[in-house]
Amino acid sequence: MTTALRLRAELLLEQDRGTRAPAPAVQAQAYPLSGGVRGSTLYNLLTEVGSGVVSEGQAMRIGAVYASVALIGGAVAAMPYHLYQRTEAGRARYDTDLWWLLNESPDPAWTAASAWHFALQSILLRGDAFRQIHRASAYSPRIIGFEPLHPDAMQVTRVDGRNRYTFWVRTSTGTVEQRIKDQDDILHFPGVGYDGLRSLTPISAALGQTASLAKAADDHAAAFFKGGARADHALVVPREMKLDDEQCRLIKDSWAAQKEHYTNTGVPPVFIGGMDIKQLTINANDAQLLETRQQSVEDIARIMGVPPHMIGKTDAATSWGTGIEQMSIGFVRYTLGRHLDNISQEINRKVWPRSRIYFGEFNRDALLEGDSTQQSNYLSKGLGGPGSQGWMTVNEVRRLKNLPPIDADWANTVTQSGQKPATPTPEPTHA
Repeated sequence: MTTALRLRAELLLEQDRGTRAPAPAVQAQAYPLSGGVRGSTLYNLLTEVGSGVVSEGQAMRIGAVYASVALIGGAVAAMPYHLYQRTEAGRARYDTDLWWLLNESPDPAWTAASAWHFALQSILLRGDAFRQIHRASAYSPRIIGFEPLHPDAMQVTRVDGRNRYTFWVRTSTGTVEQRIKDQDDILHFPGVGYDGLRSLTPISAALGQTASLAKAADDHAAAFFKGGARADHALVVPREMKLDDEQCRLIKDSWAAQKEHYTNTGVPPVFIGGMDIKQLTINANDAQLLETRQQSVEDIARIMGVPPHMIGKTDAATSWGTGIEQMSIGFVRYTLGRHLDNISQEINRKVWPRSRIYFGEFNRDALLEGDSTQQSNYLSKGLGGPGSQGWMTVNEVRRLKNLPPIDADWANTVTQSGQKPATPTPEPTHA
């Protein structure tokens, strides 16, 4: 069924070739979910078994991968996405219905937090994240929603110099609907290795071997401790004892029963006839099982760009500085920064095409702020406090705190005299 859908999509694209106008949505065609369409439950189940490649579901069952995805997704979801318009004084907050779509609910079935979590999971594991832009009508550019789409259901092709997206979405009636949209109606958040169409898939390009090793170590550890955290043993019978096959079978059955009894009650087994017990395999420490699992955590954290201590591995030092504040700043700058820039630039160029007035960006201050004492000392010196020449104005400080500017005369009075007169009421700055 997947092949048939792909062939039909390619045929439709060929028919539309030669036009630069956005392609209209194809009339809905229903396909049963049992057909194994990409992105369906059946497709995911079939591709996870015996594929030789770690799937998204298998990767998320590894603790370090799950923690890394949850950490990055949660950090992005915690930052508000502010909308601005450029003014003569700098910039001012922009009041529009888009704020609700980007900060509260982009689609009736999603909250903004859950949508950002899903977008970052898609980027970190599948390489790309997608959202369909819903407009008020075919004749209105007004945006009324951003519907998250699963990356496995997306096919991207180039038609007359523009990207065109063919994808399938589930409907409320339990069917899969095929849609074709032009690039202006799709938010495409790329990851590492973007080539103009798709990015590299991290779970096959980078996470594959590391996640497979981590999964094997987890499976081995589970089997080891399931067996009572004891290695396999052999019962040694004195040479003078001649045992036939039936007697050997009885001894093995007796040992199995005694071992189970000991596991459940703690009563030790009893050996008779001079029998002894010998350990056959090495223990977990000798096999370096724990070291292997810890190394897997570090490798996964390195691939995800997450400091190991932020996903629970606290026995290693970090080169990002000392103290929680410095570690958090490094995480925001070097890990979150690349994702935030990609997302902001894609939203800006699709929501306000080529606009020099309106733009949006994530507010990173909430994650970068230290404690109140450190903030006060820093801002005081920036304004020209004791022992400092000053390099900021009051309005620049207020801009950092996402506050509207105030009257320049009042700001100069504060800076020069050090006394705080009555605060003037700022003029409304929202559009």
